[in-house]
Amino acid sequence: MSRKYRVLVGAHGMDSLLQVLESDRNDHEIVNYALETLVNITAPEVFPEETEDSETTVENQSSEIGEQFTEILTKRQENIALLVSLLDEFDFKVRYPTIKLLTNLLKNRPKDLQEVILVIPSGVSKLMDQLSDSREVIRNDTLLLLTQLTKSNTNLQKIVAFENAHDHLFDIIREEGYADGGVVVEDCLILMLNLLRNNPSNQTFFKEGSYIQRLTSFFTIPLDAKDGWSAQKVTNIHYMLQLVQTLVAPQNSAQVVTSCQKVMNQCGLLQALTGLLMATGVPVDILTVTITTVADMIRGNQQNQEFFADMMAPSNPPRPAIVVLLMSMVNDKQPFILRCAVLYCFQCFLYRNQTGQAQIIQTLLPQTADANSVTAGQLLCSGLFSLDPVSNWFAAVALSHSLVENIAQKENMLRVQLATSVGSPPVSLMQQCTSILQAGTKIPTRLGILMLLSTWLSHCPVAVQNFLSIPTAVPYLTAHVQANEHDELELVCQGLCAFVLGLCGQFNDGSSSNFSQESLRQLVSDRIGAENFSDKLSNISRTEAYTKAAKSPQLSAKQSSDLVFDHEFCRLFKSLEVSALRAVTPQLVNGTSTEVSPAEVKKYKDIIRDQDAEMTHLREQLSKFQSDLEQIGSEKESLTSKVQQLHDENTVLKAQQGMAAGVAIANSADTTSEGTSSNTEQISQQLAYVQQQLAEMTHARDYYYYEMVKKDQELTTMQQQQQNGPGQQAVAVNGLQTSADHATANPELENVRKQLEDLQLVLYNKDSEIQQLKEKVAEPAANETSKDNAAESQEVTVIQKELEAVKASKATLEQEKASLELQLKDIQNENNQLKTQLATASVAGTNAGAAAACTKCEDLQAELKGIQGEQEDLLVLVTDQDSKMAEYRRKLRSYGEDVTDDEDEDDEDGDYGIPDDYDEDLEDLQ
Repeated sequence: MSRKYRVLVGAHGMDSLLQVLESDRNDHEIVNYALETLVNITAPEVFPEETEDSETTVENQSSEIGEQFTEILTKRQENIALLVSLLDEFDFKVRYPTIKLLTNLLKNRPKDLQEVILVIPSGVSKLMDQLSDSREVIRNDTLLLLTQLTKSNTNLQKIVAFENAHDHLFDIIREEGYADGGVVVEDCLILMLNLLRNNPSNQTFFKEGSYIQRLTSFFTIPLDAKDGWSAQKVTNIHYMLQLVQTLVAPQNSAQVVTSCQKVMNQCGLLQALTGLLMATGVPVDILTVTITTVADMIRGNQQNQEFFADMMAPSNPPRPAIVVLLMSMVNDKQPFILRCAVLYCFQCFLYRNQTGQAQIIQTLLPQTADANSVTAGQLLCSGLFSLDPVSNWFAAVALSHSLVENIAQKENMLRVQLATSVGSPPVSLMQQCTSILQAGTKIPTRLGILMLLSTWLSHCPVAVQNFLSIPTAVPYLTAHVQANEHDELELVCQGLCAFVLGLCGQFNDGSSSNFSQESLRQLVSDRIGAENFSDKLSNISRTEAYTKAAKSPQLSAKQSSDLVFDHEFCRLFKSLEVSALRAVTPQLVNGTSTEVSPAEVKKYKDIIRDQDAEMTHLREQLSKFQSDLEQIGSEKESLTSKVQQLHDENTVLKAQQGMAAGVAIANSADTTSEGTSSNTEQISQQLAYVQQQLAEMTHARDYYYYEMVKKDQELTTMQQQQQNGPGQQAVAVNGLQTSADHATANPELENVRKQLEDLQLVLYNKDSEIQQLKEKVAEPAANETSKDNAAESQEVTVIQKELEAVKASKATLEQEKASLELQLKDIQNENNQLKTQLATASVAGTNAGAAAACTKCEDLQAELKGIQGEQEDLLVLVTDQDSKMAEYRRKLRSYGEDVTDDEDEDDEDGDYGIPDDYDEDLEDLQ
């Protein structure tokens, strides 16, 4: 049912299913049902139930359902960790569907799941343990799971390899019967290929772990195995050969390839594969891969090449294996892929093997030829002059490899003479090659012979002189280069002709009477044109075939039309293209004319000068940007370190808090003595803090006393000025105004008194609350060793809430205190106004007005003293409340709670709003 309605089941039930896996893990039956449901939900394929009575569009949408649900499931790493942990359960009902579910997830979202499994502790190890399960179905599905897991992930490949994967796989292959085994052997080989392909670390580990020696047993196949090649056996042998080839592929590092080749020869693996190569009844595709594998095993290794040269085929009479292979290459009845494999094997045999090159050339010389036997040279010549253009291409390329980087053999091959017909004088091989070109043969034949001539003429002046001595050689090349062709392969042939002509100019030592280097330059300039010659030569590197051939020495041709370039020729062309072009067109540099006028020279100099200036400016900007970038980088590192430091401190504090709570519960028997010393230390700290707060409050009290004394002095001065000064009428008038102002200020003073009374009432209520908190704090402190953890936590929570209420009340009191200070400033302003009036009275006041003003000032002085006294009482109450709050915080800390010191944040300086110059003013006053 979940298959048909998996969209609904997945959308509404996935979370519940995962919850079942986590909470009901011991119930294997229900866990099995949950896992099977998740397997159906995340399945990558479309079930038949989903396509019934539905259209194709619905089927296409259903194919993406599994991937969508996989994406949802893998978003949380905990889900994958839960599935991996289920592998610890031995019950088949749990382990098997878990493996299937993980396989589905890997098929749908491989990269996401690979990243998650990498970070799960022992995740890969638990998966590897399933290979040792005695139940084959679990073991076999684990192979598929690991194959999906190791695809395109180097880190996982390394981990799996170092988890003894190779030992497990070799044991399974042996138990299944090696090549005669079933699909399980194929799965093991595919997994091994995943671990080794493009992974130098695993390749080295494979070699050093002596696993190459264990590969030899894979190929113990009878030479006359005619009826024993089932489809599964062919597949198994194919993957076994790929495994060997992966270790010695040319793309690997030279050090790994050389060491693996040496071990393969020593352990007998090379002998086993050459035996398979010479066996009868081997399928064509297996034979093709075997030839390619042997080619990689001997490529560039002199000892292996010598072994291959001495190998004899089991024929009557016995023939060298090289001859037998060349017979297949020049035979147009053989499959194309087999002929390509033989050519690659022949190339690998001659790669950096001057001894082998000499052996092949010697078989071409008349005095060494044996009329009663077929030699490699005879086979190559027969293929070169065959009517089959593919055989021509194969034979020409094979001969060119006999000459690569070997000048001695290039000169020796000039001695090769061919008998074209009965009664006709023999002709040289080079002359015969030229005659084939002039005969207008097919394109593959011309391509092969032109590449052979290019290799032959390069770095060999003697060969160049022999070629130039042929009367029709240079005219043929010139005519084809200047021809106007549009076919791609014809353009390639023209480019090859231009390259051969350029080599004749480059390696011309001037000993030829027909064409000197200068005459060739003049010929190219007059008949072809320097620009045209350069364009034709560049046509070679522009083709896709050139790019493919230059990448790898292995032939990638699937059909005869793909045969264009050889890898070694591409290397030669790349190294000599520019020098060959300059040899015959010295006025060109990279295809551009170098003959310029003085005006153009001046123009280019100006351009270069401007570009230099611009480059200097850009360098300066770049230097500035780099310095800015370094500064930003340093700032970023500093901020990152600070953030990390704060994060670490936060983590440590949380850990300390948790540890403190745990220790208080676990070690309740030992907390009496330790708690006593801890409480003593806390009480000492709190006492020091209270003393500091008392000093600060005393400082504030002195400040307000200083303000009061200062105002008294001002009022006394004002009274003296009134008693001694004239102008009573003016003072009377001003006294009326002052009375009016004072009458206005009286309601404000009344409001201040009311607010102070309200504050005193609030403080009285808070004292009651503080007393209650004292009792609540004292009670758990006396009985903390006997109470359980739950009751203590509840009591702490209550104290925290009440402490928050006290904090809020304190904040309200602070605000009201600030309001009183503002009102005090208003009264001070009124006193300043009175000072101004008294100053006026000293000029034009009367005695009566002065007396009235003095009376008003005395009233204000009395009110001011009352307000200051009330404010001092308020400060005392606030100080007591702070002390009580500090005591509660100490109690909460003793219970392991995290309490912040808000009063330290609010009054960090502890100055309570006192001006900075208060101390100096107080000393002046005293």
